[in-house]
Parts: sequence; structure tokens; C-alpha cells
Amino acid sequence: MSVLHLDSSNFDSTVSQGKNILVDFWAPWCAPCRMLGPTIDKLAEEVGDKAVVAKVDVDQSPDIAQRYGINTIPTILFFKKGELVSMSGPSSLETLKKTLLNL
Repeated sequence: MSVLHLDSSNFDSTVSQGKNILVDFWAPWCAPCRMLGPTIDKLAEEVGDKAVVAKVDVDQSPDIAQRYGINTIPTILFFKKGELVSMSGPSSLETLKKTLLNL
């Protein structure tokens, strides 16, 4: 599966699905975000349909970033059944995968 790109029009409906969801809050101008990008892409491939891997561009969807108090990027949020269950910064592929699949 590929990374989903979320914005105000599809964020709530996607997060409220029953699957475990990782959301990477990022921006194109953010160097650490760009460095994390390939890891997020690889994670989406590895988890396939077992979970959802998504991104929110904080410049295009500041309302979503504000709702979750995103002050620094990249920030990663983990959702289970529509509820925010965990927040982290950049991590290794294995750490992100383990966290996402074991929510």
C-alpha cells in the first residue's frame, strides 16, 4: 500500500476507520521531514493492508495540526479506532512498524 495524503476533507473519515493508523505531520520545506519520508514510504509498503500510513502537510492543513497541538515537525501520531493513542518524533522503521502494528 502507498502512503495516504490527508487533509481537512478526508482526515476524520480516514482516522475513524477501525484500522491502526500512523499519521506523519510534515512540510515540504522541512529537512528532517524529507529525511523521514523514505522511511514512511517503506513502512506503508511493509504493513500493507494491516494498517494505514498517512501524511498531513501542516502548511496545507494547519487546522488539523492545530487540533492536535503539533508544534514541531516531523511529529507522528498513532490512532486506534479513531482515538489518538500515542505521539512520537522520528524513529526507525522497525520502531514505527512495531508501534503501529501493536497499538
